[in-house]
Amino acid sequence: MSPAPHALVLRAREALARGDVRSAEAAVDERLKTAGRDINALGVRSFLLQRRGQFGEAARTLQTVIGIDARADWAYHELIQILLAHRRLADAEQVARAGVRANPDNASCHNAFGQLLSEMNDLPSGEWHLRRALTLGDPQPPIYANLALNLTKQGRIEEADGYFAQAHERAPTDAKTLASWAGLHEERGDLPRAHELLDRAEAASSLEEVNLQRASLLSREGRHAEALAIINAGKSLTGEGQLARGRLQERLGCFDAAWQDFVDGKRKIASEAGGLQYRGDAVQGLFSRLKGFFTRDNLHRLPRAQLRADTRQPLFIIGFPRSGTTLVEQILCRHSAIRAGGELPFLSELPKLATDLLPSAESFPENLAQSWTADRSYTATMFRDFYLARGAQHGLGEGVGALFTDRMPFNEVYLPLLKMAFPHAKIVHVVRHPLDVSVSMLANTMTHGLNCGYRIEDITHHLAAVFDLCDHYRHEMELGEYVLHYESLVCDPAEETRKLLDYVGLPLEESCLQASGKLEDRSIDRYEHYARSLQPYASRLSRIMGAYGYS
Repeated sequence: MSPAPHALVLRAREALARGDVRSAEAAVDERLKTAGRDINALGVRSFLLQRRGQFGEAARTLQTVIGIDARADWAYHELIQILLAHRRLADAEQVARAGVRANPDNASCHNAFGQLLSEMNDLPSGEWHLRRALTLGDPQPPIYANLALNLTKQGRIEEADGYFAQAHERAPTDAKTLASWAGLHEERGDLPRAHELLDRAEAASSLEEVNLQRASLLSREGRHAEALAIINAGKSLTGEGQLARGRLQERLGCFDAAWQDFVDGKRKIASEAGGLQYRGDAVQGLFSRLKGFFTRDNLHRLPRAQLRADTRQPLFIIGFPRSGTTLVEQILCRHSAIRAGGELPFLSELPKLATDLLPSAESFPENLAQSWTADRSYTATMFRDFYLARGAQHGLGEGVGALFTDRMPFNEVYLPLLKMAFPHAKIVHVVRHPLDVSVSMLANTMTHGLNCGYRIEDITHHLAAVFDLCDHYRHEMELGEYVLHYESLVCDPAEETRKLLDYVGLPLEESCLQASGKLEDRSIDRYEHYARSLQPYASRLSRIMGAYGYS
């Protein structure tokens, strides 16, 4: 617990309450001259630095506070928020873990960690920490709202609606909760309710705060010109706003302007997040090592786990981001025997587990050679049980003989580990024209793929590199995957759904056909509108196009 604030700190806080920033700074500076380790004074300084936009200095000030008092829970929370805002997710994760270790019963730290894990798409783990936060002390409205956002991303709309209602009950005029709640109803298709909640959010904040969401709602109603006018009327445009404007420009047939917005918007987002960059050389280095180790002979030597029949089994949906994997999951999870897992990070955690199990001078994947001996052949079973334990922890294990989906983007990078843990698992591989995928990745926010989604040259480089790696795997091992073309699913959803379920080994259920319904085909051959801009990069994707029959 922090000591009582010194009189100068109280004076600084009173000055801030009046809006007198200069007096607040003077009082804090005076206090810190004689008491440089006063964490209350340092907390006010951090706030002032953030007001001036000096976020790096503010973060360092909060780190100083934590160094002085490892149980200063508020400092962890503030520091995580700064790091999250600048997309420094790995740094934020380190701070959050330290905060939970320092005080495992602090609701603020669990809330911040849950919010962070949700941002990193580890939704089950994020949910766990947010629920833990609710059980500690007097739960604050933002915790309910953060849990609702997490559940919304998991597709658990009804549960999310209830938690938004609880957040709203505790803070009826909180604009952020109202806007997020409106987003849930937009996703649900209840546009009148979304408009109503957004009106209330605007009344509690300003038009500027909700203009992007308002534009999204109008676009959903086909009112694209009105939506574009709202965005253009704003005083400033974030990277996300520029992407939204680009998508509207596309709907209105202004393709050159749309492309420019996509390019500029992604550049702005990368800059806003602290200068995110794609390291193509590092990706190539990793993929070369994976290809060098996972050869036919080595793959044959690797152990395979036995089927565990006492729990649900994973059903893997692989494919590039924006290729239709979400749609396929929605169709499959309408079946009574399949639960939605969403984007599960468990497979990508296996390399670290391999390092823990098989310590060696050699790193992953070369250290897997140790599993060839009898006393280390348990490695595959440990992979399987680790994965299933992570799933069970989040409620995905119940249901003998049933399935849960895993559609984490770029899971295919670790296909050999998948086959070690689950040699008989069903793998649905969704493919879509790679130029359409490239345009969609550029036009939308995307955090997967080692920062590949911020420039078209990086997108095409990464797609080609992942295809090349997976093509190597397919030549060296039998995957037993089912290839589903997105375009075929859109053109004949009923027939493709029947064939999909037949591969999975389940009888057709009418609910799955209702999920596929009548799908829009406007996203097919979308790339043709941007052929000139894509031309310098299209040759990189020629092998993918040839492999899957695209011209």
